[in-house]
Amino acid sequence: MRGTGKTARKQADRERAPDNRAHRQFALTGPLDRRGIEHLPVRGDLAHVALAGRFFVPHYAVPQPRAVMPGGAAIHLAPDGRSAIVGQMREGDSFELLDLTGEWAWGCLSLDGPTGYVHAERLEALP
Repeated sequence: MRGTGKTARKQADRERAPDNRAHRQFALTGPLDRRGIEHLPVRGDLAHVALAGRFFVPHYAVPQPRAVMPGGAAIHLAPDGRSAIVGQMREGDSFELLDLTGEWAWGCLSLDGPTGYVHAERLEALP
């Protein structure tokens, strides 16, 4: 025999509710733990569109390919020339531009990284 009152209504609601397991993978559980994924193109506000099924952010960007200018370019951890260098690109390498703010471009060499900031003047649009 089923109970009565609120307990019975809650049980009945659970039995009628659709299976929401697929939605649980996107639960907002708190800040992103960057350990082990620091090389991926995802920030708190923006991510590579290919990561849309893995990370929840307010905006996703389709990468705009850019070629590295002669002399190469360093990929920095932050938009600051004094920040740590996380990668080095050679002339002609393709950089996936995801965000451009002032003199710094944020993006990645590939979806697997490295990801970081490059002086925008070191990049040119592909023909």
